[in-house]
Amino acid sequence: MSVVLGYDESPGAERALRVALEVAAAFGEPLVLVYGAAAPGPTGEEYRAHREAVRQAGRSALARAVEAADEAGVPSTVEVVDEKPAQALLDAAERHRARVIIVGSWGDSPIRGALLGSTPHKLLHLSPVPVLCVPTAGASGP
Repeated sequence: MSVVLGYDESPGAERALRVALEVAAAFGEPLVLVYGAAAPGPTGEEYRAHREAVRQAGRSALARAVEAADEAGVPSTVEVVDEKPAQALLDAAERHRARVIIVGSWGDSPIRGALLGSTPHKLLHLSPVPVLCVPTAGASGP
């Protein structure tokens, strides 16, 4: 089994990383760091250039998360996937037999998430495994 984390260097993802490391360490599970890198637009050279830029940004973001996992003594795996974030996380959860998927929130209202299709909102409705949505630092709680 594993703990799957959606990570993109946003403030919500930074907080989710801390929680994911605690959960992975508590269960003795490896951490799977996932970055959904689907670029907008259907085809063409501009699409390919954008896709590669997004993939590179994902690799850079995940490098910091790997360092944090190493410092915490949690084994980690990295996946930069050409899928939208929610689908990338669902696929990784299935491949790695995830115990839980962890994501950070951006502090959007539930209505905004429902209308715009936030990743946490999609996961809460589509995931066959539990989803832990970590609130932003400005929300009440730890």
